[in-house]
Amino acid sequence: MYPIRIGITGGIGSGKSYVARLWQQRHHLPLYDCDTRARALMTSDAQLRSALQALIGEDAYTPDGQLCRSRVAEFLFANSDNARCINAIVHPAVRHDWLRFAAETQAPAVLMESAILIEAGMSDTVDAIVLVEAPEELRINRAMQRDGSTRQQVRARVAQQSPQDSLRQMAQYVITNDGQPLEEQIDTIHHLIINTNNQ
Repeated sequence: MYPIRIGITGGIGSGKSYVARLWQQRHHLPLYDCDTRARALMTSDAQLRSALQALIGEDAYTPDGQLCRSRVAEFLFANSDNARCINAIVHPAVRHDWLRFAAETQAPAVLMESAILIEAGMSDTVDAIVLVEAPEELRINRAMQRDGSTRQQVRARVAQQSPQDSLRQMAQYVITNDGQPLEEQIDTIHHLIINTNNQ
């Protein structure tokens, strides 16, 4: 019996990372962070490295073999075609890595955190999607404080992401992170997911 796979998503500044870590701590579950694993795979996976160098150029990596994040970001944000090309290389590798991680866990459930769970076509790899949402102004302020970004920069990133309304349509559960306690929401949803998937 494979573990129940819980996907946690949300837009910039929603607090999805905080919710994912809190959930992990409260219910002692493994947590797969798609962003962190994608960066690791882009360095450690030889096939991925070759494909990225063929697409971006040799300068996608530093002379000591590390990912040159500024060069990759420059290419990524140059236009939407570039973003699609990178995603077509990275997303399948992350998908495969996540499924391996989930299959190898001994826990009754496993958590996955991804800002683009739905957009990356990963929704079929989880048993439940949990959306973390917050009012837009609060999200913008959080992201400005966290990243040192300007309001304009954060608004541009918000505009690139899927609207909360469309994410809400895809999610089975919603956590509201607007300053009210999160523990009760997490625990309630956790037990609902476990009970629903164990029937």
